Amino acid sequence: MNYEDFFKDKLNDLKNEGLYRTFREIDRHQNLFPKALEYNKGKNREVEIWCSNDYLNMSQHPEVMQTCIDVISELGTGSGGTRNISGTSSYHVGLEKCLAELHRKESALVFPSAYTANQSTISILCKNIDGIEIFSDELNHASLIEGIRNSKAKYSIFKHNDVEDLDRLLKKSDKDSPKLIICESIYSMEGIRSPLKEIVRLAKEYSALTYLDEVHSVGLYGPEGSGVAAELGISNDIDIINGTLSKAFGQMGGYIAANSQIIDYIRSFAPGFIFTSSINPSVAAASIKSIEISKVAETLRLKIKQNSSLIREGLRSINVPFISNDSHIIPILVDGPLQCKKISKLLLDDFGIYIQPVFYPTVPRGEERLRVTITPKHKKNDIDNFISCIDKAWDILELKRENNKNVHSLA
Repeated sequence: MNYEDFFKDKLNDLKNEGLYRTFREIDRHQNLFPKALEYNKGKNREVEIWCSNDYLNMSQHPEVMQTCIDVISELGTGSGGTRNISGTSSYHVGLEKCLAELHRKESALVFPSAYTANQSTISILCKNIDGIEIFSDELNHASLIEGIRNSKAKYSIFKHNDVEDLDRLLKKSDKDSPKLIICESIYSMEGIRSPLKEIVRLAKEYSALTYLDEVHSVGLYGPEGSGVAAELGISNDIDIINGTLSKAFGQMGGYIAANSQIIDYIRSFAPGFIFTSSINPSVAAASIKSIEISKVAETLRLKIKQNSSLIREGLRSINVPFISNDSHIIPILVDGPLQCKKISKLLLDDFGIYIQPVFYPTVPRGEERLRVTITPKHKKNDIDNFISCIDKAWDILELKRENNKNVHSLA
């Protein structure tokens, strides 16, 4: 086999389909945000960020940064290994206690990423429970899907947010078999919430465990930023909550929160936890500080909500199609991956607006988009300029306008 030709052909296939990804070098200097510096061919220029997952700008909060610096000075930059060897510090223990308290759960377990947390937890949970059946929303994140596949358990996929379809599949299953329902609270590429109360009702009716990915809601929704489940008053009805430290909390890593037996089981059996180096103590310490600040950051959460509404109003005023929702994520719809990449490049090159194109496999084919995320540091004049630039770019590329006031193709 000619290995070089194999890799070359696969990459060429991606390029021919318009699915090849490129990355622009952009540094988010903490004293500039939402402006940043793009590096290109030895030169740099100022651009504006419209697609960051650092939702509350906690990665650049002075107290959070100072905490991280202090712990690096105290303990160095590395953790020393896996949690089982030498990678558990007092900051790891403190962070897990902090996360358990945030979600009103008995225990929590920190992983190097939320992806690893999802993949490892679901895989080992379902691999060892004989006869378990999994029920997964069709738009669940890749990490959830990988966990399901790696478990080798029987699974069914229900239509996105379709409680009737989930009920139909549960009815067809063996009534005596153990079950697990997996969904997200807010879907990252649509910004749409899941019908959690109805899903919890079905879980109780069919004696199913529930696994909820709250990655895009922690820090932003619910009391003290504890997530959508807490906002709805059903945290106690969710068996396992997954969250991240790398978005609203602005650090790196992921976690699960559950009762102490489930957490101890995952800690003791999951290879993705046992054999992986732990996050740096400085990151754990910065995460604790970030969560403490985020808990009382109601003003920042309100600002994000207000800014999101302004963007939607602006897009409606220029008839640009988007998925209507009530979250902080605004997906602007663009036909085809090539057009999506073209408008992203035009916005950056000509207008200094940085927003990455999103296409398959991140979203289904035909659902390409620019995923807009707003932060409290974006001002009204930033938003007005953003809408103006979108309007001009739409004209330049002669893209389709949408007259409907509420575009919601994936509801």
